[in-house]
Amino acid sequence: MRKMETQGWTQWKEQIESLLEQGPQRAEPIAQALQVPQDEVLPVLEAMVEEGRLVKTRKERYARPETLGMIRGRLQGNARGFGFVVPESGEEDLFIPPDRMGGALHGDTVFARMTNAERREGEIARVLTHANDVVVGTFEQEGDATYVVPDEKRISMDVYVSRSDRAGARPDDKVVVRITQWPSRGRNPRGRVIENLGNKDDIGTDIKSLIRQHRLDEEFPQNVLGAAALLPDAVQEEDLAGRRDLRRLNTFTIDGRTAKDFDDAVSIEDIPSGWRLGVHIADVSHYVTDGSPLDREAFKRATSVYLLDRVLPMLPEALSNGLCSLNPDVDRLTFTCTMDIDPAGRVLSYDIYPSVIHSHARLVYEDVTRLLETGEEAGFAPEVARDLRRMEKLAQVLTEARMERGALDLDIDEAVITLDERGVPTSIEREERGIANRMIEEFMLKANECVAEFARLHEIPILYRVHEDPDPEKIQTFDAFLVNLGYRIRGSAKGKVHPKALQAVLDKAKGKPEEGLVSRLMLRSLQKARYCPQPLGHFGLAAPDYCHFTSPIRRYPDLFVHRALHLYFAGKSTARLRKRAEEYAQHCSEKERQAMEAERDVDDLKKAQYMLDHVGEACEGVISSVTSFGLFVELPNTVEGLIHISALDDDYYTFVEKSYMLLGERKKKIYRLGDPIRVVVTAVDMSTRRVDFAVDDEKESGYTEEAKPVPRDADGKTGKKNKKGKKPPKRRTKGENKS
Repeated sequence: MRKMETQGWTQWKEQIESLLEQGPQRAEPIAQALQVPQDEVLPVLEAMVEEGRLVKTRKERYARPETLGMIRGRLQGNARGFGFVVPESGEEDLFIPPDRMGGALHGDTVFARMTNAERREGEIARVLTHANDVVVGTFEQEGDATYVVPDEKRISMDVYVSRSDRAGARPDDKVVVRITQWPSRGRNPRGRVIENLGNKDDIGTDIKSLIRQHRLDEEFPQNVLGAAALLPDAVQEEDLAGRRDLRRLNTFTIDGRTAKDFDDAVSIEDIPSGWRLGVHIADVSHYVTDGSPLDREAFKRATSVYLLDRVLPMLPEALSNGLCSLNPDVDRLTFTCTMDIDPAGRVLSYDIYPSVIHSHARLVYEDVTRLLETGEEAGFAPEVARDLRRMEKLAQVLTEARMERGALDLDIDEAVITLDERGVPTSIEREERGIANRMIEEFMLKANECVAEFARLHEIPILYRVHEDPDPEKIQTFDAFLVNLGYRIRGSAKGKVHPKALQAVLDKAKGKPEEGLVSRLMLRSLQKARYCPQPLGHFGLAAPDYCHFTSPIRRYPDLFVHRALHLYFAGKSTARLRKRAEEYAQHCSEKERQAMEAERDVDDLKKAQYMLDHVGEACEGVISSVTSFGLFVELPNTVEGLIHISALDDDYYTFVEKSYMLLGERKKKIYRLGDPIRVVVTAVDMSTRRVDFAVDDEKESGYTEEAKPVPRDADGKTGKKNKKGKKPPKRRTKGENKS
């Protein structure tokens, strides 16, 4: 096997795949074609079978999966036992009935075989890799049978646990169970309890269960904590070599009131051509060196995860809240991007370099916003208040310049969920983003653009933050929806669109009831941003170059960028980083998605828990989605719930997909995407985190077909006039808002 490895396994595998294009073959003719002994080829063939690149038939022949009609993909399970295989090739999903699942579970990578092409139905032929070697769930007992009901409802099978493997678990305990025997036809998986998280009703058990379910790390390994403990408590004199000393510069941080890790500080100076903006970022790479225990753990985590009442940091607290954090009144090592910007928002020049700063103040967003809105300077040093006003003016100029070039301003409201000491939600409100928040965001965007451009021009290998052009079909679908609201995306022929055209839609919707809905649906129509070694541009920002440089305490890609810059300035080779960039980009993108899913699940959990105390109450909402099985309604506090089609019992409703509405067959009542609606909270299912609504009978919702609003054109006009050339008066139906 060593001999084969030295000759290059990749090349051998490619040659074998080429040989098998004509059809299945035994090992002997494959070895003859490669001109090597058969016993040297067999390990390679078996390895390719394990990887899923080949299939081994019952007649000991090796074949490429596609020649045998195999479809490789990821299984998406369903609580009712069936599933869908999402092909890696991008083909349409394949439906798998419950009796054809072949022992596969949600998330598994599988080979599927088509059994009915017309209905696109199939069966699982083989599980390549299992996604769930551990499962989080609730321990239950019925008679002598003990089992775990998975929290992940798409895993439709309970996991049986013998009495000897229950590790003291009792009914209603949340546990982590390791699979010891995979399921097969007619047989559930078996496992043993490896961790008891406590009773499902205990304080903190709910969030801890989600942490385990998403496979997030709570504790740092001892060797990582030991490496952090060996670092100094403060900046040392020898650390200053090769750095610009900016300690006399009026520099400060602006963050949330509860923040403890400060990645970025800012400074500003007036210059003849405009302003000199300084963005100073914690130089984490000085302490977290390439390949060290701290670095390996940071890469493994790739991002900090924020879960309402706790943070799962990328770095140990000694660094994230201490040595690397830009705390006030102490020296800190930084990477600085200084930008000279003119009154039109153009960057005339920029300079990027290692530095040392001394933050003069730790400011809070709300306090800065109050100063800039009211002029109240209490609690601010005069020079700090002066610089904040300069920054406000510069931020306005930068925002205007960014919007002029066509960047999107997708201001999606997020929820602020407040928990008490027991972890019970006491309030849910929409987050307010003040002047200070937007100002700092604008400065970080500009620094990220400059660093990305510098890296591209000097061929420095970094991880770019890319946002590719949207899928034309999704844009066409979104445009069709907008017609129902009286908007159009101008210049979107065949689905190709410039971000400026999308921003024009956002501008028209601003301040109207449908503003939030338009923003969210537009976001769903765009590609997801990701990390990439190539500078593919950022559609949403209308920026040719963009990267993440400003948050190395909580994001690994930023740390990677800092490390590459250090090597470049030191005149050292960046070949090792270049070689790993693709792998690192993919890993960091995956970990980011994992963190976002965990954060969303925790938010949904606490939103559902909050609504438990509001069952029976009536609320105003907006229809946020229309499906064949009902309406999703979003409340002003961002909580979303479902009115199931069965709850619309005053008529038989048909789903009109192109118009995003449900239409009553007899009364012609319409429930349409974006319409206001009054609902009653009828039920909350904590196991699925689902909130159920019903239409409030006290205040009937929905339009009749005769009285529905007339669709408007792209300028918001109905295009419909009466005989005298005037628009017809608006007709109201029962339930419309008369204000």
